[in-house]
Amino acid sequence: MRERIDCALLAPGHADWAMALDGRYLGGRLQLHGVQTAGAPPERVLDDPALARGRYDAALAYADGATLSAWRRALAARAGTLPAVLLIYAVGLKAQAIHDLISLGATDFVQAPFCPEELRARLEHALDRLAPVSLAEPAPRYGAGGACAAPGMPVLPAEAALCASILSRSGGELEAYAVAVALQRATSRDSFRAAKSQVVARFEQAYIRAALGRHGGNITLAARTAQKHRRAFWALMRKHDIDPVRIGSIRAMPGKIQGHSLDKPMPAPKRLGILRDNPT
Repeated sequence: MRERIDCALLAPGHADWAMALDGRYLGGRLQLHGVQTAGAPPERVLDDPALARGRYDAALAYADGATLSAWRRALAARAGTLPAVLLIYAVGLKAQAIHDLISLGATDFVQAPFCPEELRARLEHALDRLAPVSLAEPAPRYGAGGACAAPGMPVLPAEAALCASILSRSGGELEAYAVAVALQRATSRDSFRAAKSQVVARFEQAYIRAALGRHGGNITLAARTAQKHRRAFWALMRKHDIDPVRIGSIRAMPGKIQGHSLDKPMPAPKRLGILRDNPT
């Protein structure tokens, strides 16, 4: 469920109705915005720059017998350039009239009397159909040269070089990279949550791979360098499907490291007797 939906009220000839509904509903999760039409016909109402810029998530158009013909002409004239989600508030309209408006580009409709619960439910459904969001994050994979690749994001040579040397980079360099990637994702249709998860995932992948590479695939030493508990380090490896065999020279069986299950603690290598696990 979306935390908030901003819906514009398009009501030429019924500005009082729109202004009366302007405000918050359902605990602030539904925000209705009365758009000043100043007596403009539906054709001009749909030309509002705020609608074209995506200021609102959706729009609700007041249509009754007196404005039905005008809405028909407006929708027909702006086919392909209408708001992504445009609902009709059908007041006294028959089924055929509502069907005509939907066939001309409207997304859905609600009927009088106004019900904020019904409106939000229909808006949620329309927005979810428009841009469905998968809650299951796909398992990331690595591209050529060990660079971390995320869906829809090409791996550039500069990024591959940064990922390979991430442990030697300064905080300012990493911050600049994060800002650049965030700006890149902001121009797409991804949600904030999806874009953030991709940026974080790419950093985690690059860091874990670099830490393992520095220590020849030794998970214990890599975890010490990262100042993370081995269990947390292993969890990140499993999350990103990172196989230390491809990074270091150690041998491993599927799901195990040198004969030890990833779900069980592994003692420090005997050849490095000076490094012992802290019993705490």
